[in-house]
Formats: sequence, structure tokens, C-alpha cells
Amino acid sequence: MSPQIAPLAGRREWIGLTVLLLPLLLVSMDVSVLYFAVPFISLDLHPSATQQLWIFDIYGFVLAGLLITMGALGDRIGRRRLLLIGAFAFAATSTAAAYAHTAGALIGARALLGIGGATLMPSTLALVRNMFQQEKQRATAIAIWTAALTSGIALGPILSGFLLERFWWGSVFLINVPFMLLLVVLAPALVPESKHVQGGRFDLPGSVLSLGAVLPVIWGVKELAANGVSARPLAAIGVGVLLGAGFVWRQRAAAYPMLDLALFRRPAFGGAIAVSVIAMFGLVGFAIFTTQFLQSVLDMTPLKAALWSLAPSLVVGGAAPGAAALAQRGVRKAHLVCGGFLIALVGFAALQLVKATSPLWLLLVCAMLYAVGLVVVMSLGTEMIVGAVPVEQAGAASAVSETGTEFGGALGMALLGSLGAAVYRHEVPVPAGLEDSAGTIRETLAGAAAVARTLPGPAAHDLLTSAKAAFSTGMHAAAFGAVAVMALGAVIALIALRRVPQVAADPAPAAAPAELDLVA
Repeated sequence: MSPQIAPLAGRREWIGLTVLLLPLLLVSMDVSVLYFAVPFISLDLHPSATQQLWIFDIYGFVLAGLLITMGALGDRIGRRRLLLIGAFAFAATSTAAAYAHTAGALIGARALLGIGGATLMPSTLALVRNMFQQEKQRATAIAIWTAALTSGIALGPILSGFLLERFWWGSVFLINVPFMLLLVVLAPALVPESKHVQGGRFDLPGSVLSLGAVLPVIWGVKELAANGVSARPLAAIGVGVLLGAGFVWRQRAAAYPMLDLALFRRPAFGGAIAVSVIAMFGLVGFAIFTTQFLQSVLDMTPLKAALWSLAPSLVVGGAAPGAAALAQRGVRKAHLVCGGFLIALVGFAALQLVKATSPLWLLLVCAMLYAVGLVVVMSLGTEMIVGAVPVEQAGAASAVSETGTEFGGALGMALLGSLGAAVYRHEVPVPAGLEDSAGTIRETLAGAAAVARTLPGPAAHDLLTSAKAAFSTGMHAAAFGAVAVMALGAVIALIALRRVPQVAADPAPAAAPAELDLVA
């Protein structure tokens, strides 16, 4: 009996993909959309320093903590159904955030917004896996999905700056509402429903353990990045690891586990998650340096810096589709992923040439190189993850992939950020007579700039020049650390993905798998 051939997607599926990009763009933009809005929120709501941090972080914490739960839930109740529920929730909580009158209300709305986002992200990728079952088409669709995800993160500050020049701070949340309503109208007509009919009872204890494992680890890593090594974040990470072990034990023992742990024995799954985590480590972990270099070293306004940061996107946008096309031409994915890491390595290594007095184009070329390489890795990694699992487990697999990238980004900020900050503190000189301001000067480049504004012209110039040079040295150290991690990623790709087969053509379309409940 010949093996069943995957069905080909048609026009409806490709139009449906564009519909699925709506929630993906908005959820990824909401990670970065507050960058410019915080000063306006502070003037209006007067949050404490702790509340301001929670306004920023609570969305990402809740989102990361619930991804696995929502992915498994979508597999059971239907991914499109969960997507529509999430769209309503995202629209409602965006409205609540826009009209929040206190800092506490905004924190609560951002937490609820994270719940809505957690329903949307794994659902979109799982539905893409269901709609595009032929391998070549799926690779192209996921390349587009990856490009939309990275574009959303980059566009968040741009959209925020544009809206804040014309409207009040709540507009950065309210912009979500019309797009979510559009999703609710279009998805039922263009996106087919899919679920695992025999998914069994939902594993509530496993859900609690997954939330308890992910949340303290992500929080602990971000705290280490922001405030350095201390007992509380280390204890939180330890608790998360213990609860993670409990989650693994639960998945082994449960009659209907949220996640089939046997998937991790597949090289295309476990290896792809590993390289995706490393890619996000470099991409997110280094973003703070390029952003600060544009704003604090080159003295750009936030909006101008955000617009210039989009310049590499003209090339980066073609990286994911280009990698998918090469894979379809028979280039092994292990070699492509390794090549992506090596391109990123060259980009990070070239950052050693960037000084405070360097031309802007040099920084942008370096950023373009490492972003191209890492987007190639992320695109191929995501495609291998969802392609390695049965369609009925696509939601849980998508959630694991996205949880891994959240963890990789947080770890990158912690390790690369801490390395750069440590070198900056060591290198920046404190001028004579400013010993009382030494802590502020050594804390950040922005702190040194604040002190410089209180000094007469020549003294201010000397302090800023030395602080910018120290920041550049810290950036070089972080880039050197990223080079080492990219080299490790290249080696892991060659070893862990060596058994992943080349893309094989599906000669003819076939019917959808019988075990799925497909509703037009």
C-alpha cells in the first residue's frame, strides 16, 4: 500500500494565511509597542518604579507561561475556535488597557492581554501546519509566518511613535481592536477548523505545572538581566526548574498528556528547538545594544532610531523565503541552519569595527548580517518543529517552539546584557569631583548623559565621549559573546540536524487525514 500523499493547498489557504498574520503581527507588536508610550503613561497614571516594570513585563510573563497550556487546549477544542475566543479577548482587554485610569488597572489589563495573546500565537502556527500539509508549501508558509513575527517586533516601536505623535497613549492598545474584529469576520470563512478528535481529557495538573515552571524561570532570567545576580531571581529559577521536572513527570504518567515527550527524541524536533532558542538568544539579546547605540551614542530621537532600525529589514525580509527556496532545491536543512549561524557570526564579529565615531551604515550592515542569519535559523527551525509532529499535535508543538524562543530571548538579554553592562562599568571613567555621581555614571550610558547635562560644556563633552567609548567597548564584549554562541549553534545544527531529510516533492494532492475533524 503506497503512503498517503499530503494534500496541496489552494487559493483559499493562501488567503487564509494572510488572515492568520493579523493576530501574529499584533501579538508580537504588543511586546515592543510600549517602548515610547511609558513616559506618557507615567505622566498620566503616576506608576511607581515597580509598577512601571510590571506594566512592561507582565504581558510577556503571562504570554510565555500559558503558551503550552493554550496550545494543548487548542488541539482539543479546535484551533480556530480558540483563535476566535482569543481575538475577542484580545480586543476586549486592549480596550480595557487603553482606558485604564490607574497603574494597577493597566497592569491587570496587560496580564489579561497576555492571556489573549497566548491563545492566538500557537493557534496561528498550528492552523498553518494544518492548512499546508505538503512540505514545500508548508516551508514557504512558515517562512512568511516567521517574517511576520519578526516584522511585528520591529514595527511595534514605529507604530507606537507614530500614534503618540497624534493621539493619547491609549491609542497604542486601541489599534488592536479593528484588526481583531476583522479576524473574527474573516477567519470562519477562510481558515478551516482543525482539532484532535480523540484528544482525551484536558490535563489540568499539567497545565498548572507548565505555568509554574515557565513563569518563575522567565521572571528570574529577566531580573538577572535587569538587576544582576541576587538570591531572589536565582531562587525563582530553581523553583521553576523543580516544577519543570514535575511537569515532565506528569507528562510521563498522565493518561492524556499535554505534550508527548517522545517528540523530543526526533532530531527534527529536539534539534530544531535547540537552534531556535540559540537564534532568539542572539537576536533579542543583542537588540538592546543596537537600539541604545542609535539613541544614546548617535543621539537620535526614539522615532528616528526606530525608523533607521528598519533599514536592514529590506534585506532581512527575504531571508526566510530565500532559505525555504534553497531547502526546496535540495540543500540540506542542517547545512542551511549552520550557514545561517555562520552569517550571524560574521555580523557579530564585524561589530568589533563599530566605534562611537563610526558611520551609521557600518552598524546597519552588521545588524543586517546577523539578523539575516538568525531569521534563516528561526524560519527553518520553526518549519522543522511543526513538520516533525502529527497534525493533531500541532498546537502543543507550536507552543513548545514559542516558549523556547521566549526563553531564548530572555536568556540572551540576561547574559549578553550583563556582559555588556559589566564591561561598561569597568571601562567608564569617573571624572574628578564627580565621585558622588559615580553610581549613576557607571550604571548606564543614559545615566552618564544625565550627569553630563548638569556640567559645563567641555566637562560634559569629555564625560559623554568617554561614556560612549565605554558603551562601545561593552557592546564589543557582548558581540564577542554572541560570536561564541553562534559558533556553538553552528556545531549543534550539524550534529543534531544531520538526520533531517532533504525536502521531497509530493507528486500529487490527496485527501485530508481521516483522524482530523476539518470544518470548512
